[in-house]
Parts: sequence; C-alpha cells; structure tokens
Amino acid sequence: MVGGCIMVTRAYVLIESVPGRNKDIHGTLHRLPQVKLIDRVTGPYDLVAVIEASDLTSVANFVSDRVHTISGVVRTLTCLAVPETSD
Repeated sequence: MVGGCIMVTRAYVLIESVPGRNKDIHGTLHRLPQVKLIDRVTGPYDLVAVIEASDLTSVANFVSDRVHTISGVVRTLTCLAVPETSD
C-alpha cells in the first residue's frame, strides 16, 4: 500500500494462438478475475489481455499457469505497465 492506495501490478499479455482458436481463448480468459480487458487484435499476435495481480510473481504465475495452459495458445509476450510517479 502506498499513500493509502493498494498497489497492483498491471501487465499486457500479447497472445499468439493456433488459427481458429481466438474465440475459445478469448472466452476462457474473459471469465478469469485477473483479466481486466481482452481484445482480439490484428498483427503478429491475435489477442491482447490486460491483467492485474498483487505483484510481479503473481503475474508470472498467472501467465505460466493459466494462460500458457489454455489449448490453442502458441506463445505469449508479457509487457509490464510502468506506474506513474509523482515528483
């Protein structure tokens, strides 16, 4: 907790999927409480999920244990959000 606010770790998870599996993967991730937003996108990745967890270890465990184990997920790229700091 910083300044009375509970800090969370936010990450953007870019997901490459097997062709034809986007809708199923989207539906699976959409139901998980850590996933705050998920969109199907164009480009080298097929989905982008915004996830929030209590810390970096929880983000890593979520991606490894929950995202990578979904049938049709080929690979992911996780980008951590950098919180704004007040000067």
